[in-house]
Amino acid sequence: MRRNALWVACYAIAMAAVESAVVVYLRALHTGDAPLSVLLYALPDRLVLIEVGREVATLVMILAVAALAARSAREAFLYFALMFGVWDVFYYIWLWVFIGWPPSLLTWDILFLIPVPWLGPVLAPVIVSLCLVIGALWLLARPSFVVPRRAWTFAILGAVLILLSFTVDYRYALARVDPPRFRWELFGAGLVVATVGMIWAGRSVR
Repeated sequence: MRRNALWVACYAIAMAAVESAVVVYLRALHTGDAPLSVLLYALPDRLVLIEVGREVATLVMILAVAALAARSAREAFLYFALMFGVWDVFYYIWLWVFIGWPPSLLTWDILFLIPVPWLGPVLAPVIVSLCLVIGALWLLARPSFVVPRRAWTFAILGAVLILLSFTVDYRYALARVDPPRFRWELFGAGLVVATVGMIWAGRSVR
C-alpha cells in the first residue's frame, strides 16, 4: 500500500505540473490576471469547450491510475481521492512556482467547469484536498475497516454542502462578472458535517 500510495502521489504531482503549465500558456496567449479573469473574460467559447474536455480527460486519467493501483473497488475509490487531493494542492503550488500565482490563498479562481463553473477562493479547495488526502491515507492503512453507514451519511451530506458552496453562484461566471462573495457558511457547515463523519468512523475503530 505504501509503495502504491507513493507512486500514485508522484503521478498526481507530475500531472499537476502539466495542468498548471497549460494555465500558464493560456495566460500568455490571452490578456488578464491568471487564471480567473482569463477564463471569465478572455477565452472564446470554443476554447472553453476544449477546457471542459481537458477536465474530463483529467478525471479519466486519475480514475485509470486508481483502478490500476487498487485491488478492490474500495481501494480504487481511496486512491482516486488521494490522487485528486494531491493533484489539486500541487496544481496551485506549481502555479505559484511558475508565475507567482495565487498571491494569496483568498484569491478567487474558477475551480472546475463540470457541469457548471465552480467558483471560490483558493483556500477552500486546498482545505478539501488536504482532507481527502488525510482521509484516504487513513483508510488505506486500515484495509479491513468498514466505514459505518452513519459516517458515510455525514460525509456525503458534508460533500453536498461543500459542492453547493462552490456552484450556487455559477451564473456569475456565465455572465462573466465577478461573484459578490464566497458562501463560507455553506462551506463551513459541510466541512463540519463531514468531519463529524470521520470522527464517528474513528471512534468505531477504537
